Amino acid sequence: MNSAAPTALIAEDEPLLAAALQMELARAWPELRVLATVGNGISAVKQALALTPDVLFFDIRMPGLSGLEAAAELADQWPATGPGARPFPALVFVTAYDQYAVQAFEAQAVDYLLKPVQAARLQKTVEKLRKPSVERSLSAINPEADLEPTLARLRSLLAGAEAPQVARLTVIAASLPGAMGASIRMVPVDEVMVFEAADKYLRVLTASAEYLIRTPLKELLAQLDPQVFWQIHRGTLVRASLVDTVTRDEAGKLSLTLRGRPERLAVSRLYAHLFKAM
Repeated sequence: MNSAAPTALIAEDEPLLAAALQMELARAWPELRVLATVGNGISAVKQALALTPDVLFFDIRMPGLSGLEAAAELADQWPATGPGARPFPALVFVTAYDQYAVQAFEAQAVDYLLKPVQAARLQKTVEKLRKPSVERSLSAINPEADLEPTLARLRSLLAGAEAPQVARLTVIAASLPGAMGASIRMVPVDEVMVFEAADKYLRVLTASAEYLIRTPLKELLAQLDPQVFWQIHRGTLVRASLVDTVTRDEAGKLSLTLRGRPERLAVSRLYAHLFKAM
């Protein structure tokens, strides 16, 4: 993959499976150095940023963040611009999903390994990772532009992993901060400007008030119109019609403001494509 020995990070929450994958990799790809093995999505992001490996083997189902969520979070934080810019690692997902889900990975040209990992299938993955096209990708002159196809694939896979569509919400039963559950306000969805994850709650922001609900953002997404509420970050939805300004800082990070709200909201790299024409 480069002049030095290729490197990898394994993220797998089952230690025996992680050890088995590392053992099979040592046989199939003796030159590969596994820099670390971690057991959850948050550690996967942290270690990948610290170690900048050439290849990531991410389990789909992990505590904290799923493999898809960890890959998206890592892509958002990856140093693709500036003096320390590096090409994004090659991604391999390890999954116990059924064949239907595997077809989604194949459609997005993302390599995957089914559990338990078989030596013959792993050998095919190693051969794919060693192809000249991958080598060129890893030595790209413009790492930020090279990252865009990965972002597009992750967006598609994350959309496919969302809960099935259900009836659209029209009102939300929410509580005031500091009075969770003590009193309930029925907030019309038409008044909501922002949904933002905050610890174990979800903040519901209108033009004049803030409320809290316990519904996870993933669950809420299936009940909202994606043309009305845009996801701009892993934990943030905004009413698209109220986007006022979108700015880029010196590090290339996007943020936006909404008409009627004072805060500036971060836009992750995964959703920056929404504002390319603005």
